[in-house]
Amino acid sequence: MGEKALLVDKIIEEIKGGKYRPHDKLPSENELADQHKVPRMVVRKAYERLQELGYIFSKQGKGSFVQNQKLQIPLILTGDVSFTEKMQEMGYNFETKNIYCEQIEYDASIYHSLKASQHDIVFKIGRLRIVDGCPIAVHVSYVKETVFQDIGQTGKSITSMFQYYKSKGYAGFGPMKTQLSVVFPNEAERNLLRCSSLIPLLFLESGCMDRKTGTVLEHSKIFYRSDCFTYVI
Repeated sequence: MGEKALLVDKIIEEIKGGKYRPHDKLPSENELADQHKVPRMVVRKAYERLQELGYIFSKQGKGSFVQNQKLQIPLILTGDVSFTEKMQEMGYNFETKNIYCEQIEYDASIYHSLKASQHDIVFKIGRLRIVDGCPIAVHVSYVKETVFQDIGQTGKSITSMFQYYKSKGYAGFGPMKTQLSVVFPNEAERNLLRCSSLIPLLFLESGCMDRKTGTVLEHSKIFYRSDCFTYVI
């Protein structure tokens, strides 16, 4: 067995044995190289392999940290309760970060779902969902400016779209056609969710409408880390 494989096995054993707990910072490449009397490149390759396997994640300029592998959150894919409300009801240490609000180029499928014309302005609002410090999902909502005229100004501060819709007078939410699939993360999704390319994502594409008026409120794309959830259909 090569030096890299031995080091990978050693660190996995230490993580499983409790020497390193979720979110603990691991020794630097130089520290580990000195400790195990191996070249720094061996440590770098070992850390890369551990990240691929989902045991650790890296922060730019800060080092490598132990990934939380114990999350098994019940994921309920039906109902009209927001994701934020579901997490709070289950008592998770939960937070949402707004990561962008951007106008999009014309996309036929999204515009069709929103019942928008080619001349309509559509924004996408992205939120990163985090439980116990671990990013678990990315939610992207697409909305028409004609329905929400202030979205370009307020979109960057929204963390709950349901709460935003309620503030605009919409109270009853109904689901639209939903498509469920499994995909592997691209580089941007890996960086956001701190997961390896080997961890599949549950991809949910759907929409939401106001039950009373029939107004289409959003088209949504949601990416869930498959290793963090159990599924309730």
